[in-house]
Amino acid sequence: IVVAETRLIPSSTRPSLAPARPGMREHRRFHDRPGRIILTPVQHLMVNGHDVAYRTSGTGPVLLLVHGIAGSSATWTRVTPALSERFTVVAPDLLGHGASAKPRGDYSLGSHADILRDLMNALGHDRATFVGQSFGGGVAMQMAYQYPERCERLVLVDSGGLGREVHPLLRALAIPTAEQVLPLVCNPIVRAVAGRIGTWLDRSGATARPAGQEIWRSYASLADADTRWAFFRTLRAVIDPGGQTVSAANRLYLSAQLPTLIVWGARDPFIPVRHAHAAHTAIPGSRLEIFEGAGHYPHCEAPARFLRVLLEFIDSTAPARVSERQWRQLFQPPDQEVASAKTPLPKV
Repeated sequence: IVVAETRLIPSSTRPSLAPARPGMREHRRFHDRPGRIILTPVQHLMVNGHDVAYRTSGTGPVLLLVHGIAGSSATWTRVTPALSERFTVVAPDLLGHGASAKPRGDYSLGSHADILRDLMNALGHDRATFVGQSFGGGVAMQMAYQYPERCERLVLVDSGGLGREVHPLLRALAIPTAEQVLPLVCNPIVRAVAGRIGTWLDRSGATARPAGQEIWRSYASLADADTRWAFFRTLRAVIDPGGQTVSAANRLYLSAQLPTLIVWGARDPFIPVRHAHAAHTAIPGSRLEIFEGAGHYPHCEAPARFLRVLLEFIDSTAPARVSERQWRQLFQPPDQEVASAKTPLPKV
């Protein structure tokens, strides 16, 4: 049993939740048009001794949104305003990412799943639809595997953990010497020059595309030494120089117990779209949506379509309710399952 020591961070150390002042960007009304970046305040909780940052908004059934490697909860800001009109949206920063703590500890998928389960407990949420993008898809699958009774639906967005192939850059970063090279590329001077170029492009009207903005945000975060250390621990937990090392392929049949939606950008340069087709084939009853023209971030690149697909999926499926007993039975060999059904219980 995992016991979570959970307490609120003192108000002096977390953002104020006072009523918005005119012009405060992070407190705009949520019903603004899809695709527009609208930030909600970052809040903090102590979970198992670690400071976990998260954004939450709205009321109703819970959606847990899990970002990718070197990302943060900010990746969902183009879709959370609309989602929060119908749902309680919880978007955490994984440990080692964003405003969460960067401890010298475990960054495996299982560890991330434990922390998110305990965050749900701390917030009083028993169940949720798990939505994971890239590395966050692997975390969402791990949560559904470890805690199936907490998962109502599973949504995988350009997810990791579905095949060996991955972009050569990520494989190169798994090489030990990359830790000495990356600080040179991400040092503050280089980042400042790139930032000034980006500002100039914005003012000239040549705003970067959403995918480029997400990549820039990830790159900029790696200028911090603690974030960079956590990044390498997270990366090497799932990738080596040959590709992805953690695969859910042998467990995908279990997802048939859960309504499952797979969303993928047809032009994803990091994880090939064939992983989506293979997962769709392996998960009976799953739904597959390929976004033509989109890359690794369909929720950012095509937010209106992403919202439509996600909401249609939720509206047309009933939330799963998998008990611990049902989950155990899935692992019994067929002959053992039949025998156990016929064998009477011993009298006490």
